[in-house]
Amino acid sequence: MTTALFIVSEEGYWGEECIEPLTTLTEAGVEVTVATPTGNPPVVDERSIDPEEVGEETAERVTSVAESDDRLNDPIALADADAEAYDAVVFPGGHGAEWDVTQDVHARDALRTAVEGETGTALVVCHAVGILAFTRDSDGDMLVADRNVTGFPNVWEEGIVDEQDLLPDGRKLPYWVEDEVEAAGGVWDAELDADTSVTVDGDLVTARGPPSSHAAAVTLLDELGVEA
Repeated sequence: MTTALFIVSEEGYWGEECIEPLTTLTEAGVEVTVATPTGNPPVVDERSIDPEEVGEETAERVTSVAESDDRLNDPIALADADAEAYDAVVFPGGHGAEWDVTQDVHARDALRTAVEGETGTALVVCHAVGILAFTRDSDGDMLVADRNVTGFPNVWEEGIVDEQDLLPDGRKLPYWVEDEVEAAGGVWDAELDADTSVTVDGDLVTARGPPSSHAAAVTLLDELGVEA
Protein backbone atom coordinates (compact mmCIF):
# COMPACT_ATOMS: atom_id res chain seq x y z
CA MET A 1 0.00 0.00 0.00
CA THR A 2 1.19 3.53 -0.82
CA THR A 3 1.81 5.61 2.29
CA ALA A 4 2.08 9.32 3.05
CA LEU A 5 3.20 11.31 6.07
CA PHE A 6 1.45 14.65 6.61
CA ILE A 7 3.46 17.14 8.69
CA VAL A 8 0.93 19.69 9.95
CA SER A 9 1.33 22.91 11.92
CA GLU A 10 0.20 23.37 15.51
CA GLU A 11 0.37 27.14 14.98
CA GLY A 12 -2.32 27.35 12.31
CA TYR A 13 -2.63 25.28 9.12
CA TRP A 14 -4.82 26.46 6.25
CA GLY A 15 -7.79 24.13 6.19
CA GLU A 16 -8.20 23.45 2.49
CA GLU A 17 -4.46 22.93 1.99
CA CYS A 18 -4.50 20.06 4.45
CA ILE A 19 -7.98 18.59 4.10
CA GLU A 20 -8.09 18.52 0.29
CA PRO A 21 -4.86 16.50 -0.12
CA LEU A 22 -5.73 14.39 2.94
CA THR A 23 -9.11 13.33 1.61
CA THR A 24 -7.98 13.03 -2.01
CA LEU A 25 -5.11 10.72 -1.12
CA THR A 26 -7.29 8.71 1.26
CA GLU A 27 -9.97 8.22 -1.38
CA ALA A 28 -7.27 6.97 -3.75
CA GLY A 29 -6.27 4.30 -1.22
CA VAL A 30 -3.18 5.96 0.22
CA GLU A 31 -2.56 5.21 3.90
CA VAL A 32 -2.02 8.55 5.65
CA THR A 33 -0.26 9.25 8.95
CA VAL A 34 -0.38 12.71 10.51
CA ALA A 35 2.51 14.14 12.51
CA THR A 36 2.96 17.47 14.28
CA PRO A 37 6.09 18.97 15.82
CA THR A 38 5.17 17.96 19.39
CA GLY A 39 2.51 15.31 18.83
CA ASN A 40 -0.30 17.62 19.90
CA PRO A 41 -3.26 17.97 17.51
CA PRO A 42 -2.70 20.48 14.71
CA VAL A 43 -4.61 23.75 14.88
CA VAL A 44 -6.64 25.03 11.94
CA ASP A 45 -6.31 28.71 11.03
CA GLU A 46 -9.65 30.29 11.93
CA ARG A 47 -9.61 32.39 8.77
CA SER A 48 -9.56 29.19 6.70
CA ILE A 49 -12.88 28.03 8.17
CA ASP A 50 -14.57 31.44 8.07
CA PRO A 51 -17.45 31.28 5.54
CA GLU A 52 -16.92 34.93 4.68
CA GLU A 53 -13.29 34.18 3.84
CA VAL A 54 -13.49 30.82 2.04
CA GLY A 55 -17.18 30.30 1.31
CA GLU A 56 -19.75 28.31 3.24
CA GLU A 57 -19.19 25.01 1.44
CA THR A 58 -15.43 24.94 2.00
CA ALA A 59 -15.78 26.12 5.58
CA GLU A 60 -18.27 23.37 6.43
CA ARG A 61 -16.29 20.64 4.69
CA VAL A 62 -12.97 21.58 6.26
CA THR A 63 -14.50 21.95 9.72
CA SER A 64 -16.25 18.60 9.49
CA VAL A 65 -13.09 16.70 8.53
CA ALA A 66 -10.84 18.61 10.93
CA GLU A 67 -13.13 17.81 13.85
CA SER A 68 -13.84 14.17 12.99
CA ASP A 69 -10.68 12.76 11.42
CA ASP A 70 -8.89 10.57 13.98
CA ARG A 71 -5.56 11.02 12.22
CA LEU A 72 -5.69 14.78 12.72
CA ASN A 73 -6.99 14.54 16.26
CA ASP A 74 -4.43 11.98 17.39
CA PRO A 75 -1.19 12.66 15.50
CA ILE A 76 2.23 11.25 16.21
CA ALA A 77 5.19 13.36 17.26
CA LEU A 78 7.32 14.32 14.29
CA ALA A 79 10.49 13.13 16.04
CA ASP A 80 8.98 9.63 16.12
CA ALA A 81 8.27 9.56 12.39
CA ASP A 82 10.61 7.79 9.99
CA ALA A 83 10.33 9.59 6.66
CA GLU A 84 12.07 6.72 4.88
CA ALA A 85 9.11 4.50 5.72
CA TYR A 86 6.72 6.63 3.61
CA ASP A 87 6.30 6.99 -0.13
CA ALA A 88 5.43 10.68 0.24
CA VAL A 89 5.81 13.45 2.77
CA VAL A 90 3.23 16.25 2.59
CA PHE A 91 3.58 19.72 4.10
CA PRO A 92 0.24 21.62 4.16
CA GLY A 93 0.55 25.40 4.28
CA GLY A 94 -0.86 28.18 6.40
CA HIS A 95 0.94 31.08 8.07
CA GLY A 96 1.38 28.96 11.19
CA ALA A 97 3.89 26.74 9.41
CA GLU A 98 6.34 29.64 9.49
CA TRP A 99 6.51 29.39 13.29
CA ASP A 100 6.90 25.66 13.71
CA VAL A 101 7.11 23.31 10.72
CA THR A 102 9.53 25.29 8.57
CA GLN A 103 11.81 25.84 11.58
CA ASP A 104 11.74 22.22 12.78
CA VAL A 105 14.88 20.14 12.28
CA HIS A 106 12.88 16.92 12.01
CA ALA A 107 10.64 18.44 9.34
CA ARG A 108 13.69 19.49 7.37
CA ASP A 109 15.18 16.03 7.73
CA ALA A 110 11.93 14.52 6.45
CA LEU A 111 11.91 16.84 3.45
CA ARG A 112 15.54 16.03 2.65
CA THR A 113 14.86 12.31 2.96
CA ALA A 114 11.85 12.46 0.66
CA VAL A 115 13.55 14.51 -2.03
CA GLU A 116 16.95 12.80 -1.98
CA GLY A 117 15.77 9.24 -1.38
CA GLU A 118 15.39 6.69 -4.13
CA THR A 119 11.64 6.26 -3.72
CA GLY A 120 10.26 9.27 -1.81
CA THR A 121 8.37 12.31 -3.03
CA ALA A 122 7.58 15.55 -1.20
CA LEU A 123 4.58 17.82 -1.67
CA VAL A 124 4.99 21.27 -0.13
CA VAL A 125 2.09 23.73 -0.22
CA CYS A 126 1.81 27.51 0.07
CA HIS A 127 3.54 28.99 3.17
CA ALA A 128 5.11 25.62 3.96
CA VAL A 129 7.25 26.17 0.86
CA GLY A 130 9.26 28.42 3.14
CA ILE A 131 10.91 25.30 4.56
CA LEU A 132 12.95 25.19 1.35
CA ALA A 133 14.74 28.35 2.47
CA PHE A 134 16.12 26.55 5.53
CA THR A 135 16.78 22.99 4.32
CA ARG A 136 20.18 21.80 3.15
CA ASP A 137 20.92 18.69 1.16
CA SER A 138 23.26 15.96 2.33
CA ASP A 139 26.24 17.87 0.89
CA GLY A 140 25.42 20.99 2.86
CA ASP A 141 24.07 22.97 -0.08
CA MET A 142 20.59 24.48 -0.17
CA LEU A 143 18.12 21.81 -1.24
CA VAL A 144 16.13 24.27 -3.34
CA ALA A 145 19.10 25.67 -5.27
CA ASP A 146 18.33 25.73 -9.02
CA ARG A 147 15.01 23.93 -8.51
CA ASN A 148 11.82 25.23 -10.09
CA VAL A 149 9.24 26.00 -7.42
CA THR A 150 5.98 27.78 -6.78
CA GLY A 151 4.48 28.95 -3.50
CA PHE A 152 2.71 31.78 -1.72
CA PRO A 153 3.73 34.95 -3.63
CA ASN A 154 4.68 38.33 -2.24
CA VAL A 155 1.86 40.06 -4.11
CA TRP A 156 -0.69 37.99 -2.17
CA GLU A 157 1.11 38.56 1.13
CA GLU A 158 0.91 42.30 0.56
CA GLY A 159 -2.87 42.03 0.69
CA ILE A 160 -2.82 40.32 4.08
CA VAL A 161 -0.19 41.95 6.30
CA ASP A 162 -0.09 45.61 7.27
CA GLU A 163 2.82 48.03 6.89
CA GLN A 164 4.50 46.45 9.93
CA ASP A 165 4.13 42.90 8.56
CA LEU A 166 1.43 42.17 11.13
CA LEU A 167 -1.17 39.53 10.28
CA PRO A 168 -4.89 40.06 11.01
CA ASP A 169 -4.47 38.08 14.26
CA GLY A 170 -1.73 40.46 15.43
CA ARG A 171 1.24 38.16 14.93
CA LYS A 172 4.20 39.47 12.98
CA LEU A 173 5.08 37.56 9.84
CA PRO A 174 8.53 35.99 10.43
CA TYR A 175 9.52 36.10 6.74
CA TRP A 176 8.11 36.32 3.22
CA VAL A 177 8.21 32.94 1.50
CA GLU A 178 9.02 34.15 -2.00
CA ASP A 179 11.92 36.32 -0.83
CA GLU A 180 13.53 33.63 1.31
CA VAL A 181 13.18 30.81 -1.21
CA GLU A 182 14.65 32.93 -3.97
CA ALA A 183 17.53 33.94 -1.67
CA ALA A 184 18.22 30.24 -1.12
CA GLY A 185 18.56 29.72 -4.87
CA GLY A 186 15.09 28.57 -5.85
CA VAL A 187 13.81 29.40 -9.33
CA TRP A 188 10.50 30.99 -8.40
CA ASP A 189 7.41 31.20 -10.59
CA ALA A 190 4.01 31.42 -8.89
CA GLU A 191 2.26 31.55 -12.28
CA LEU A 192 0.04 34.43 -11.20
CA ASP A 193 -1.91 34.43 -14.46
CA ALA A 194 -3.05 30.83 -13.91
CA ASP A 195 -5.95 29.64 -11.74
CA THR A 196 -3.73 27.00 -10.15
CA SER A 197 0.03 26.57 -9.84
CA VAL A 198 1.73 23.24 -9.19
CA THR A 199 5.40 22.66 -10.07
CA VAL A 200 7.26 19.37 -10.26
CA ASP A 201 11.06 19.30 -10.12
CA GLY A 202 12.37 15.81 -9.58
CA ASP A 203 10.93 14.42 -6.36
CA LEU A 204 9.82 17.87 -5.18
CA VAL A 205 6.25 19.00 -5.85
CA THR A 206 5.26 22.53 -4.78
CA ALA A 207 1.89 24.25 -4.88
CA ARG A 208 0.95 27.93 -4.70
CA GLY A 209 -2.01 28.12 -2.34
CA PRO A 210 -5.54 26.98 -1.45
CA PRO A 211 -6.99 26.93 -5.00
CA SER A 212 -4.11 24.67 -6.05
CA SER A 213 -4.68 22.11 -3.28
CA HIS A 214 -6.68 19.62 -5.32
CA ALA A 215 -4.40 19.89 -8.35
CA ALA A 216 -1.43 19.38 -6.04
CA ALA A 217 -2.93 16.22 -4.58
CA VAL A 218 -3.72 14.80 -8.03
CA THR A 219 -0.20 15.65 -9.21
CA LEU A 220 1.27 13.86 -6.19
CA LEU A 221 -0.84 10.78 -6.91
CA ASP A 222 0.41 10.83 -10.48
CA GLU A 223 4.02 11.05 -9.28
CA LEU A 224 3.36 8.09 -6.97
CA GLY A 225 1.78 6.08 -9.76
CA VAL A 226 -1.57 5.96 -7.95
CA GLU A 227 -4.80 6.44 -9.86
CA ALA A 228 -6.82 9.40 -8.60
